[in-house]
Amino acid sequence: MKLALYTLLLFFIAVSCTDKKVEDSAEKSKTEKLTEIKNGRFTEWYPGKKQIKFQGMLTKKGDRNGKWSFYSEIGNELSFTVYENGKKEGFTVVKYPNGAIHYTGEYKNDKSVGIWKTYDEKGKLVTEKDFGYSEE
Repeated sequence: MKLALYTLLLFFIAVSCTDKKVEDSAEKSKTEKLTEIKNGRFTEWYPGKKQIKFQGMLTKKGDRNGKWSFYSEIGNELSFTVYENGKKEGFTVVKYPNGAIHYTGEYKNDKSVGIWKTYDEKGKLVTEKDFGYSEE
């Protein structure tokens, strides 16, 4: 009797593990491809592929180049940073979900330079920090 119960238990465990593997592989085949590189432009979408999440140009080596933007699920640009051959080189702006600017700054050779400003959600200047300018 114990042997029969033990065998039956093992059978149910084996069947449930097999079903799980089938479900997992079926789930993987349903997974959306949410990134694309076309004509040097990298694009990532939110699930459902109705709204772009992140977008920018790539060099032939695959480094970020130019303006890279991040968007909310409803399509509002929440931030952008400028790159040159994979390094931050230029301005960056980050916004609150309400569209107000959170902070602004500038990069030179991947390092913060100049005056960076931070604002509250109503647009009031909160802090300023001067990083100076690099000779590089």
